[in-house]
Amino acid sequence: MSRPDHMDVAAYALGVLDEQDTERFEEHLATCWACAAELETMVPVVGLLSDIDGETMMAMEQTATDPALLDRTLGAVRADRRRTRFRHMLATAAAVVVFGGLTGYGFVSVTGNEQAPGVLAESTPSAPTPPTSAPTAAPSGPGVGGTEVEGDQVEATDATTGVQTTMFLVTKDYGTRINFSLRKLPGPRICRLVVVRKNATTEVVSTWSVPEGGYGTNTRPQGLELSASTSALPKDIKQLQVQSVDANGVASPLVTVPM
Repeated sequence: MSRPDHMDVAAYALGVLDEQDTERFEEHLATCWACAAELETMVPVVGLLSDIDGETMMAMEQTATDPALLDRTLGAVRADRRRTRFRHMLATAAAVVVFGGLTGYGFVSVTGNEQAPGVLAESTPSAPTPPTSAPTAAPSGPGVGGTEVEGDQVEATDATTGVQTTMFLVTKDYGTRINFSLRKLPGPRICRLVVVRKNATTEVVSTWSVPEGGYGTNTRPQGLELSASTSALPKDIKQLQVQSVDANGVASPLVTVPM
C-alpha cells in the first residue's frame, strides 16, 4: 500500500479505497486486532462519516502531523458545506415562489378572473345568518329516522292522569317497531311500556326513568321521545300501555292505547 496499513481504517469503513487497496487492507485486518477493534467502533457512525468524500478523507490523513494545516482544512470543509446548504435553501425558496406564482396564475386563468396573473382571488365571506329568536314548535311525534315519521299513528290521552301519547307502529320482519312520544308526564318516577297481546299475554318492551321536572310539563315543555320493539305483529296486539312502577314494583297505568 502507498500508506501505512493502520491509516486505512476510516477509508475502508467509508468504502473509498480502490479494489486493490481494499483487498490488501482486508488481508491486514485479518491479522491486526487493533484495526479490527477500531473498525468496530466506527460502524455506528458510518452513516455520519459518509458525508465526507474520499478527497476530504485523504486531505485529513495528510494533515495528521500538521495541526495548523488540519485546522485550515476542516475550516474550508465547514465553509464549503455552509455554502452548499445555503444554496439549497435559496433553491428551495425560489421553487416555492415559482410554484406559488404558477398556481395563482393557473387559478386566475381557469376562473376567468380579471385580476393580474399570479394573484389569487380571495373569496368574499358570506354574511352570517342571524339566529332566530322564535321558539321551535313542539314535535308531533318521535324523531326517529328523520323528520318524516313512518308507521301507523295512534294517539291517546288518559282522562285521570292527563298523560298524552302518540305512537307510530311500523311492521317489521321481526315483529313491530314502536316509536312513541309522551307529554304531560310528571316525575320523578319509573315507567315502562307494556304490550298486551290478543291472546292475553303481556310483554315489557321498554323501561325508563322520568326526572323531577317530567316531560311535556310546565317545568319542561319538551316531550319525551322513545323507540321500542316487540316480536308481536300489529294485528296480534290488543293494546299498548304506559305504566308507572313504584319502589315495591307495583305497576299502575298512566295511559292506554287500544288497537
